[in-house]
Amino acid sequence: MAEYLCSHDSNLQRPLVLMNDLICQIARTINTDSGGRARALVVGGYVRDQLLGIESPDVDVEVFGMGFSDLKALLETFGEVVAVGQVFGVMRLKGLNVDFSLPREDNKIGKGHKGFDVKCNPDLSFAQAARRRDLTINSIGYDPLTGEYIDPFNGRRDLSSRLLRATDSAHFAEDPLRGLRVAQFIARLEMDADKSLKQLCRGLDLSEVSPERIYLEFKKLLDKGVKPSSGFGFLLEVGLLNFFPDLAALVGVEQDSQWHPEGDVWTHTMMVLDEAALLRPQTGKQSLAFMYGALCHDLGKAATTHTDTQGRIRSPAHDAEGVVISERFLTTLKAPRELIAQVGMLVKYHLAPFLFISNGAGPKAYRRLARRLVGVGLDLRVLVLLATADHFGRMTPDALARTFPEQRDFMLAADRYLEAGQAPVDLVRGRDLLARGLAPGPRFGRILARCRELQDEGFSEECEQLITRALVDVGNV
Repeated sequence: MAEYLCSHDSNLQRPLVLMNDLICQIARTINTDSGGRARALVVGGYVRDQLLGIESPDVDVEVFGMGFSDLKALLETFGEVVAVGQVFGVMRLKGLNVDFSLPREDNKIGKGHKGFDVKCNPDLSFAQAARRRDLTINSIGYDPLTGEYIDPFNGRRDLSSRLLRATDSAHFAEDPLRGLRVAQFIARLEMDADKSLKQLCRGLDLSEVSPERIYLEFKKLLDKGVKPSSGFGFLLEVGLLNFFPDLAALVGVEQDSQWHPEGDVWTHTMMVLDEAALLRPQTGKQSLAFMYGALCHDLGKAATTHTDTQGRIRSPAHDAEGVVISERFLTTLKAPRELIAQVGMLVKYHLAPFLFISNGAGPKAYRRLARRLVGVGLDLRVLVLLATADHFGRMTPDALARTFPEQRDFMLAADRYLEAGQAPVDLVRGRDLLARGLAPGPRFGRILARCRELQDEGFSEECEQLITRALVDVGNV
């Protein structure tokens, strides 16, 4: 897509680049049609990300000095207008990924993000309107016609200092979700919170926040975080991790120093998260499942860790226990069912690449594992990436040397036993049994399962031969 730059003062530090010149045309029309009384400013995350050199797909434009109906009528001269949230004074032009809104006043009258009395007020100044925003780095405006930055709270200075500050301490705590927003900005932008912001976050009550909103902030932290551990470390520091007991339970859980010289399960998990961020797949659904898999892979250790009679710290069956806990954690966040199933599968088999090589697993094990992963929309590659992050997220000699021979051997075996590393396609399907005159029912399912087992064990017969062998094995049971 072509990039367009509106006229700007060459003395400004960094003119903002817009991805569509239609924004400039609209801003110019708003200004001229109002006789210079109205002004359209680009605001929020797009300004922040542009100043940081980060691509941002969404643009927010706040229009000052013009009422909702007048703005709607003006936008309609450019195309079809879609009302996104009239109560918030927000609308869009169909086909243009830009939110046009009016400045507003938010008065807290109840709990949660819905507990506000919202009033649009086009007569507010930018400083008055920006005061309701969470952080100074999100309270910067940009005039696309003049190239002027409007920065009443010194957000550009804070970007330069890599510091997060509350725009207005009196308003910050009105939405407790902002504590999680701080965490994900710390992880994404590699910034730190100042002391006063940390103190504000210590007093937040996340129980007021809907699970769906919390899930979205976790998603941003995990999917976009450059160093996710810093975001979760912030939650621990300010006490917000206590709202997620399954995560907080990892803090202080000891591990065998032979395998985990880095320390407790929490420390290891944070190291794994940062390794995972370096290996993160680029495809959306697998990427999020992979990152949640890294976060949840050892959740079972809090419940299973003990010291045996020889004084060794062990966590037997922590992978299986971790499935139960990760499902509970994600269900509490109202995560999609598909994601819950994917994360559970990754947690259950995160040790498989190491164990398959250690135990000399054969083709049947690889094929069954590949089938199970495909069944939830994953593949062996994602599992191997998780195992790699798990292996490098520690302080063992192998990890420090960045070597993981089991990973190499596992993939070689997978390529040997599987077509292009993919789960085998069933040679026998339900329609084949129907063609043999078999009626659907419990035995029908057992015959199909046995055909699949025989195929996975390496029998290369054709479809009819597999069915015949399976019929003998299943018998009349």
